Amino acid sequence: MPVTLERLDHARWTADAEAGAELSRIYQDASPELLPVPAEAFVRGHLESGGEFYCARFNGRLLAAVGLRREPGAWWLSHFCVREATRRRGVGSRLMALVAAAAGDAALRIETDQLPLESQLLLVRLGYRLEENGAYFEFMIPASGGSQ
Repeated sequence: MPVTLERLDHARWTADAEAGAELSRIYQDASPELLPVPAEAFVRGHLESGGEFYCARFNGRLLAAVGLRREPGAWWLSHFCVREATRRRGVGSRLMALVAAAAGDAALRIETDQLPLESQLLLVRLGYRLEENGAYFEFMIPASGGSQ
């Protein structure tokens, strides 16, 4: 069964309690460096402030997510997280490839100040490059060229 991309915004989170609970479970597995607040409070706060999440669904469950804020010409990603039991199986790589495809012409950017070294290495492998000022990574190759 393939990994599929799902968008979860405030309206869907409010209407679909199961999807909201699955999203919170993803972030319960996050390291304290990535998420120093309780998962449910983080998810609620991100959605209520106008953010959204793109999630990877596999075998009927949400297994990975990345926060998203849009601005003209760019999608700012944050808080990339994969359920602990699913890590190192390609779900996170597939999620990032699907997000890149969904972004179309918008630049994908991720600020470096909240990225552990392991996540930075994954981004480089997926085709992201550190900008000259070192403040963020930007996806620099076509979405079809990324690792799956």
